[in-house]
Amino acid sequence: MQILLKIIFFLIFAPVLGGLLSGIDRKISARFQGRQGPPLLQPFYDLYKLFSKQSVVVNGVQDFLVGGFFVFVVFTGGIFFAGGDLLLVFFALTLAEVFLILSATSANSPYSAMGAQRELVQMMAYEPMMLLAAIGFYIADGSFNVVDIVHAGTSAIAVLPGMFFGFLYILTIKLRKSPFDISTSHHAHQEMVKGLTTELSGNVLGLVELAGWYEDVLLLGFIGLFIINLQWWSILAAVLVCALSFVLETFIDNLFPRVKWDKMLGSTWLVTLVAGGINLLILTLIH
Repeated sequence: MQILLKIIFFLIFAPVLGGLLSGIDRKISARFQGRQGPPLLQPFYDLYKLFSKQSVVVNGVQDFLVGGFFVFVVFTGGIFFAGGDLLLVFFALTLAEVFLILSATSANSPYSAMGAQRELVQMMAYEPMMLLAAIGFYIADGSFNVVDIVHAGTSAIAVLPGMFFGFLYILTIKLRKSPFDISTSHHAHQEMVKGLTTELSGNVLGLVELAGWYEDVLLLGFIGLFIINLQWWSILAAVLVCALSFVLETFIDNLFPRVKWDKMLGSTWLVTLVAGGINLLILTLIH
């Protein structure tokens, strides 16, 4: 019953928090650029407008694949916040990305196809660090289960500082921020129109946006997993770290220009090898 309540809580409140985070992101970005910015609730207005519009259907397969992407993102978040297996969470999240890539390739559009190819490169960049982090949690706490990790005596970041830095680095990719936003063109000045989502419109595009809100909350949950332990105050510390991490990612998004895919891939693998690899080696020796 407790697990079911956690899942229901995530299903209801994650999109609310995700939409507010999107609004905060826009506000912070506007301040960096010397603008007033849209209202905090503007993302909710935009989502309502998308769902009220009729979508232009490219093909039936694309709609099915977008639906699969949404379902697996929500499924992944449900497993994580219910305290499930961390490896299953990462693999399910990867499967969700595969559905999104296939939906882009199913459309006869050069921009959409280019976005799908670049999304695959992004997956190659961040997947090793995510798997390495899961292994680090297992060695540190003796379990892949989220519920066991959060009930540890000490915060995982105490023995996984390199993993935390590496995950924070790839978070820029997962949140689709510059300099690593190469597949969806978050900023209007980029050359790919809207990359992966070029051929999506109406309620189908709204479903992708809603899935992004769920995923943002899930990703910040991963950050919080490094901080939470048995102590009650660790929850407050985790919320603070998550908030600071989100603001940092927004700051980076507005400060750095987009890089080419090879620099993104090379720098991410270097951080994974140095920060994650050395941390894992030290962790293996002391355990």
